[in-house]
Order: sequence, then C-alpha cells, then structure tokens
Amino acid sequence: MERKIINTENAPAPIGPYSQAVFAGNLLFVSGQIAINPASGNVEAKDIIGETHQVMHNLKSVLSEAGLDFNHVVKTTIFLSDMSLFAQVNEIYGKYFAGHFPARETVAVKGLPKNVNVEISVIASR
Repeated sequence: MERKIINTENAPAPIGPYSQAVFAGNLLFVSGQIAINPASGNVEAKDIIGETHQVMHNLKSVLSEAGLDFNHVVKTTIFLSDMSLFAQVNEIYGKYFAGHFPARETVAVKGLPKNVNVEISVIASR
C-alpha cells in the first residue's frame, strides 16, 4: 500500500512524534488539530468559537496540501473538554461542510494538549 506523508507550514507543526497527515492508498488520515495559530505557534483564540474556527482552518490547510477539501471528508472525531460546548462547536463545524456531512463521533475527554477545549481529526477519501 502506498503511504505518503503530508506536511504544510499553513497548519501547526506536530508537537510530538506524528505527521500532520498520512495518505494510505486513497484515504487521508489527518491528525487531530487544535487551535494553534501556525503563524505564531500559540493558542490565540479567546473562546470556543475562536478555537473551533482555528481548528477548522488548520484542518482545511492540511486537506488543501493533500489536494482535498472538506467535501472529501468521510469521518471526523471531535474531542471536547466539556460536552456543554457541543452546541457551539457543532454550529461552527457544520458551516464548513456543504451538503453531505461525514460520519462523526463526539466525545468529552479529561484534558487536551495546551489546555484547549476542542480537537478534531478527520479521514478523507480522494
């Protein structure tokens, strides 16, 4: 099976031993993205709305580097620091998809990197 590493400076650099994304055949597995601004390397969002937009922007940048967009996404996983944030994240997340929504699960976790409130990973197909 063909494997290709995807990396872009338009999304945060990995903060551990992993790749931003990996093509395995026709599937692109994008690592979880948090609200790090790739230009500064810092979390600059002041609330969950800003965090979610930055996460989606980071995902869009990785997908774009791979020649894909949100229309190619078939599965997402959303990690939240608290399920009370679900409605706000869901509203913003939904605006990035046109028509056909991917499969998804949303889970609350005890903690996320850099103490952010949302992390999202995606699987896309070309």
